Amino acid sequence: MAAAVQALGYVGLRARNLEDWASFGTRFLGMQLTERGRAGLAFRMDDRRQRLVVERDEADGLGVLGWELADAAALDAMAARLEAAGVRVREGGRALADERRVARLIRCEDPLGTRIELFHGAETTAAPFVPGRAISGFRTGPLGMGHAVLQVPSLDRVLPFYRDLLGFRVSDWVEHPFRAYFLHVNPRHHSLALIETGQATAGLHHVMVELFHLDDVGQGYDLALEEPGRVATTLGRHTNDYMTSFYVRAPGGYMFEYGWGGRSIDPATWTPVRMEDGPSLWGHERRWGSEEMRAAARELRLGAGAKGLRAPVQVVEGNYAPARGECAWWDAAVARRSRSA
Repeated sequence: MAAAVQALGYVGLRARNLEDWASFGTRFLGMQLTERGRAGLAFRMDDRRQRLVVERDEADGLGVLGWELADAAALDAMAARLEAAGVRVREGGRALADERRVARLIRCEDPLGTRIELFHGAETTAAPFVPGRAISGFRTGPLGMGHAVLQVPSLDRVLPFYRDLLGFRVSDWVEHPFRAYFLHVNPRHHSLALIETGQATAGLHHVMVELFHLDDVGQGYDLALEEPGRVATTLGRHTNDYMTSFYVRAPGGYMFEYGWGGRSIDPATWTPVRMEDGPSLWGHERRWGSEEMRAAARELRLGAGAKGLRAPVQVVEGNYAPARGECAWWDAAVARRSRSA
């Protein structure tokens, strides 16, 4: 599928209070505030001119998801595919493209009304990224900005749009303690996830940003613990993408996941699987959920622990040092594993 989406390029949010967002985006997330006006804010995460846009509005919530394609030909092919499927597509126009810092974009909505912008040609800058607080930086590049998770009334109504029209591929899915599908467009385990709620409307559940060092996440956790009610999901590790992370309530009520160590996959050989051990290996107490859901998630985590479920740690070259083995039993186990590999 040559015209498939390649990455999550940017996210646009609606906010009633821009001052809260200016502080949260820089002092907590560590993004660089590059534009600040009465109508909105723009933040950098890397060499892109902007990754996150926050626009003043009468209500808080998701404004737009910006999905990146390879070039103008891919964008034209995508527009034709969407229109052939009965999806209304509108040209973004020069003014909006300039505002988004891209060469060109088209606009549409998913079946539940989520605003989508498909674009190519994001602007970059040679000016160094200057984080809002002391962090190592964000893992982006070809993997995109991170991932977005939507709460949807019905998976059946929206999954075919992303999978069959936009070219997302299923990584895996869970049935308990809630139904959710995780979808990839590049080696990041998932750039989009859909959580079925059964509620009447769709909305943003969270946006994930990934850091280069685990200490960035731990120091962010310390900052979040200083503010009562800021932590929405405690520190933990996911079963499917191996991310060590926690979730915070952003201004507006939705969440941001702050993570490290996300899994890379090979899209060409990946086979989707149903995850039987729940979404988290440990931790991730979901303070936002119902007591019934939290109890079910807790039971799954304890079950994973009782089975001794473990997952490899993915690290980026340059931010780790191998430790010496000190335990004869462990050294023998590692040696046996090496011989059998």
